[in-house]
Formats: sequence, structure tokens, C-alpha cells
Amino acid sequence: MANLIRKDSDATSLAIQEHVGQYLTFLVDQESFAINILDVKEIIEIANVTHVPLTPDYIHGVINLRGNVVPVIDLSARLKHRCAEVSKRSCIVLVEVDAMDNTQLIGMLVDEVREILEIPQANIQPAPDFGTDIRTDFIQAMARVDEVFIILLAINKVLSLEELSQLNSIAQSPEPLETQPD
Repeated sequence: MANLIRKDSDATSLAIQEHVGQYLTFLVDQESFAINILDVKEIIEIANVTHVPLTPDYIHGVINLRGNVVPVIDLSARLKHRCAEVSKRSCIVLVEVDAMDNTQLIGMLVDEVREILEIPQANIQPAPDFGTDIRTDFIQAMARVDEVFIILLAINKVLSLEELSQLNSIAQSPEPLETQPD
């Protein structure tokens, strides 16, 4: 009987180790980042972005997405304090983050979307306490793929509740959007 329990325990342990998650990888300022594919709602081209006066530098502006106002965060500026240079490969990754008692759709401006990777749980390690240029509370974990580490972002922490509240007020602004070329 003890051997049966041990075998079941070993099988459960093996199943947990073999658990594989899917992550969307992208580049921001030549660094590799990823978020869980379940957090991604859509990936879109950069279209007309309306810049909003008196907002922090990391708020790239807002877009009109099928009649809804969606704030767009310059992820480079948010993580590195340097605004991204928009190129042909730049795009907006739409994610939903928890904002108080509901969710908020937010666009993240990234330099380039790479691929969807399947990363085994065994290759995911806790975030380091030091050694990165970004705030450690923004890092969910580090994933090892071959010999390269990819930063797994904690998208619900990339923005604080106060900042999410500010974004929510921008998104619900009753003023009509005038689209301006980026």
C-alpha cells in the first residue's frame, strides 16, 4: 500500500513538473519579455493614437478600438523610463488587468512581438532581488529557454491601482477622440 501511495505521489510530482504554460514573447528596448497567453486579448497594428495632454510619459495615448477608448501604455517608458521609438515592427498587445472591482482593457506598446513559447514549469524561476533594470515587483518570474532568460511580466503590477484609476478615467472620458497620426 505504501508503494502505491508513493507511485501516485511520484506521478503527481512528475505531472506538476511537466506542466507547460504558453507565453507570448515580445521585445521592449532589445530585452525579451513574456506574458501568459491567457492574458492576451488581441495584438493589433499601431493605428492612429490620440495623445492625451497632462498624462505621464509612459501613457502613449488612447486608441479607438471598435468604438471603445483604450489607453495605450508605452511599455519601454514604463519599465525603463525611455520612450519607445515606433517602427514597422511595433505593435499593441491588448491585455485585461484587474482594476478595483472590474477589469480594464489596456494596450501595451511593444517594439516587436516574437512568438508563442511553451515553457515547462521546471524552467520558471522566481524573480531575482537584484540584477535587473526594472522594478522587481513588475517581474512575475524568470523563464529559461535554451540558454536565454526571459522576464515574465506581472501585468497586474506593472501599473499601480492609482495609475489604473487614472487610466480608467481617461478611457471613460466623454470627450470625442480626434485621431492624430503618430
